[in-house]
Formats: sequence, C-alpha cells, structure tokens
Amino acid sequence: MKLPAFGRLLRVPTAFGLLLLGGCNDDGAPPPPPVALQCSGTAVTGSGTGTGTGGPEIATGFASKDPAYTRTVMAVTANPIASRVACDVLVKGGTAVDAAIAAQMALNLVEPQSSGIGGGAFMLYYDAATKQVQSYDGRETAPAAATVNYLRWIDDATNQTTPRPTARLSGRSIGTPGVLRLLEAAYQDHGRLPWRDLFQPGIEIATKGFNISPRMAASIAADVTNLSRDPDAKAYFLNADGTPKAAGTLLQNPALASTFTTIANGGASAFYTGDIAQAIIDKVNDTTGGITTGKTTLADLAAYQAKRRDPICTTYRAYYVCGMGPPSSGGITVASALGVLENFQIAQYAPTALDRDGGKPTVLGVHLVSEAERLAYADRDKYIADTDFVPLPGNSANTLLNKPYLATRSQLVSTTRSIGTALPGDLGSVPLGVTSVEEHGTTHLVIVDQYGNAVSMTTTVESSFGSYHFARGFILNNQLTDFSATPTDANGVPVANRVAANKRPRSSMAPTLVFSTAANGTRGDFLLATGSPGGSAIIWYVVKTLVGALDWGLNPQQAVAMVDFGAANSPTTNVGGEHPNVNAANNGAADPLVIGLRALGHTVSVGAQSSGLSMIRRAPVAGLPGYVGGADPRREGVAIGDVVAGP
Repeated sequence: MKLPAFGRLLRVPTAFGLLLLGGCNDDGAPPPPPVALQCSGTAVTGSGTGTGTGGPEIATGFASKDPAYTRTVMAVTANPIASRVACDVLVKGGTAVDAAIAAQMALNLVEPQSSGIGGGAFMLYYDAATKQVQSYDGRETAPAAATVNYLRWIDDATNQTTPRPTARLSGRSIGTPGVLRLLEAAYQDHGRLPWRDLFQPGIEIATKGFNISPRMAASIAADVTNLSRDPDAKAYFLNADGTPKAAGTLLQNPALASTFTTIANGGASAFYTGDIAQAIIDKVNDTTGGITTGKTTLADLAAYQAKRRDPICTTYRAYYVCGMGPPSSGGITVASALGVLENFQIAQYAPTALDRDGGKPTVLGVHLVSEAERLAYADRDKYIADTDFVPLPGNSANTLLNKPYLATRSQLVSTTRSIGTALPGDLGSVPLGVTSVEEHGTTHLVIVDQYGNAVSMTTTVESSFGSYHFARGFILNNQLTDFSATPTDANGVPVANRVAANKRPRSSMAPTLVFSTAANGTRGDFLLATGSPGGSAIIWYVVKTLVGALDWGLNPQQAVAMVDFGAANSPTTNVGGEHPNVNAANNGAADPLVIGLRALGHTVSVGAQSSGLSMIRRAPVAGLPGYVGGADPRREGVAIGDVVAGP
C-alpha cells in the first residue's frame, strides 16, 4: 500500500527554532477531522541557569507560568517545539498516539539529553470509545549474553574487575532500545494518520535545524568531558575547539533526518535490523580508549518486543488512579503512597498563601506525604522488579495495595515524628534482599485528542545523554545501570532487581491517568493525565502533584508548579529550594516549612529540583466542556491546544 506523502509545511522561526504549522497530504488524506481546529499557545522557558544539585538532572531555574485552557485538544511536552508538533498532528485529526509519536521524534532533537529513539518508554492510553486503559512497556532489555555480574565484572571467570571506564560509560550500560517498538504497538492499536506522516516534522526540523534551548545548552556544558569521549557526539554537541555549543546555536542533524526517513518508510523494523541496527552494535562494541564493550548483538535487537500490559488501577478517595505496572515501580509505589495517605484527612493540610505557583505547603501536609512515601519506597525497594523474572508477593499487585494492608502500614506514621527509614512490610514471600538504585533523567508528555482519548507517556535515555554513545544522530541509553550491579544484598540474599538475560531493569517512571468513580462504584469518566521525569524522584513528584490536584483543589498549573517535596526511603526529605516560595538561604535555616520539618526529625534538603511535571485536566472552559493544562516551571515545557483566553 502506498503511504501518503506529507505535504507542504509553513516553517515559522521562533526563539526556540523551527515550528511547523499546517500541512496536508499531496496524494491522499485521512478522513477529515470532525472539528476544524487551530493550534495556539505561548512559549515559555526556564531560566537556563544550570544551577542546583538537588535533582537527578541539571536544574534550570523556575519561571512561573499560567494555566492553558482548551476546548478540544491539548499537548504538554517538555519543549515548545515538540508541543507544537504534537498539536499540529491533533488538529489534522490525529489521535493522541499519533501526536505522541511525532512529539517523541521532535524531543529526540530538542531534548536529546533526556529521551530519544535510543532509549525506552512507558505509555498509558485511554480509549474513549471503549472506556479502556491500556499500558505499553517499551523498557530496554539486557542482552541474551548478560549474566548477574554483567555490570560489575568485565568477565565472570577471568577478569572480575569493573567495566572501564565505568559501567555507565562502557558498552555494558546500553540496553536494547524499546521506544520505537512501543510506539509501533500503540500505533497499531490506536493510530489514525499514516505512520510515515508522523516522522515528517522531525525530518524537517533535523534538516533545517533548530536553535539550541537554554536547558539543552546547560546540559551540554555540564557534560563536555563525557560527550568528548565519542567522536560523533563530540562533533555534534561541541564546537571545533571543544567548547559546548551555546543556547541559540542553530543545530542541524542530517544523520537523524536520514534515520527518521528510513523508519518512516520501513516501519520500526528498519531500526531493529539493517544499517541502523548495525550502527548501534558498532557503538556497543566500541573500544576507543580501552572502553569495555557490551554484549548486545543484532539478534538481541531483532528479537526485541514491546509488551502490552494491564495497568495498575486502584481507588483513592473518590477517584480511580491508573499507573504503569512492573517492570516500572511507578504505578505500584504511587498507589501505595496514596493508599497510606487515604487513612489521613490530608485535605485539611492544604498549602497556604495560594498563588499561581501552588502556595506554601504546610508542615503536616509535607510530613504526612513524605512518611507515606517512605513506606511505599520501602516495599518498592524490596519487592518490585521485572515480573517476567521475579513475581510480586502473592503474584499480584493487590498484595501490596489492598486496603487492609495499607491501613496497617499507615499506623506506622506518627504526626509528631518522622520514621526516618522505613522497613518493608513482611509479606511472607520468598526472601529477597533490599536494594535501591539511583535513577536519573527522563522526559514526560501528556496529550488529549478531539475524540476524547488521552496519552500519558514517560520516555528516557536514563542519565543525561545516556551512555554518551552517539549513533546515526541519536544518543544510546545507559538504562542497564538501573539494575542492581550486585546481585545480592550484604547478607548474600538475592535482590529482585538483579541482572538477567533479556530482563528489563526496574524503573520509577509513573505515567498516570485519573478517573472519576461512577455511581455503581466502577471506573468512571477520564479526569486527568499527569507524570514527570526525574529518575527515582519521579514517584514523589507525581504523588505531591496528585495530592495537590485531588486533595487540595489546585488547578493543573498550581499542582505541577507547587514546591517539589517528598522522600524516598531515607531520613532525607526534599523541599525544592528553586521554588520562589522556599527560602533556601543557609540551607533553609529561616524557612518556616524547613524549620517545622526539622522539628519533626526530618533531615531536610533544599537542593534545587528538576521535575518536568505536566498535567491536563478535564474541566469546564468558558461554560463548555474543555481541558486545563499545566507545564512545569522548572523546565521549558508548554501546553498548546485550541486555546481560549481563560476559564
């Protein structure tokens, strides 16, 4: 079957580079959309200062934003160019999946430090026609030749030394990429526009070029040494004299344009076989400077499959909250924290001095949320991994999430003293050691289309710029370092998240969809979509945002902008010092929230956070059904749709 060609595009230069407007198919078009729409929106960025060390990625300041209002379609991504590309697909009649595909290709260009086709992803999709939620797992996999010691030893038998120069910088960290197989699976189920058309905006941007954003420039500047290790990465991201390319520099990527063209014409299989696959394997096997090679083969790439999985859906007060199941820990851990909080009247501890940035969180509000998260992370660190290899206790998420169990866990929370470090629940399963792996950077997007469908997708190359290996115009991930490099704990007990052949490393990505509860107690209408990048901090970023929206009545912009607060399972509670409502001077010594938390025994960090939260919520707009969107002020994201002036 001949696929329609993407037609003419109006190219509009902006402060962020090329935006693509309009367009039609020259030799055939999909059925016309039911509504004539036009994209609108305001581009907003963060400061690009590159300051702060509190988050898992480089922090780039805080620039307040207003909520966006739309009647029919909306896209919120981490970069204005990607948001506009997604919106243009939506107004052509594309589905939320169609728009997500186009947005991911644009993000590969304008935010390569965070995501791309060399990485992995998790997606939740709500189908308005069937009222069903489907999750898609595009997590990277370890090669078939991997052993439990793949990340800690060069060779199990003859060379038990650490991969050189480190596991992350070696070929050992590179997992088989999953993004394109995930997008292909979702497209097969829910796509509407021709696959080929969805790559054309990315091809156009890569060919004509775009201006490097402040955040991308700050990320390049922070990683000059490691980007210099790979000749192709060095040539692309650095100037001829080895200095980092600055914000505003016009950057073209003809190699990626060629890669996108091949995939557009040949489908995802053109990535997993042939010349592109060989280029990936060549990078995995690179020995420049004595680097340790990986063991991924062409057969590993050809065999990769994305997986359709059942989402994790639980009730929280008057809502249904759906998230991603294993190998992501995000859905279960978010639901676990909410299930503990359900036993407290958290609504009475709403922020004070409410403003467009979410106001000032209260001491008891932050305390209770953080304590619930400690308990949730404790169970996560022990029990959750790739369930194709290590089953959950009772072989079901319900063992961790049932109401009686979480009510019992909530009794460990005191209103007068922090737990510090929580113990996991005793669930009577096969003994497992406790292990926690520090994850790093990602990106997130949320999209609603004119048919009522919604996407929440988190996508990543793991650390900033992944493994620093650069092939055919894209970064290769370092996702396998999300495994526990040591297969046992200090007592010799096996850990769930140990390496195994073809296994997927545990993730914290937490794309989330929320629904009302129907009169008969079942899942009702779609309410909101949210999620965030941020490595292992994703879970507490998402929890604070859900509590803000569902318990404290914040609008989407306030909920995502609100102070980033929360805790993994350690004595440290984080209070994002980049926020204008936090006094981070002298380690927060004069900030009332910090003082109050320390009085309860919390060790408080006021390091700058780098969440990239986004949210779209169904709500009346100008008296008619519509959506309200919010984009994180800590990054360059923006909400774009058929925007109206206000509520």
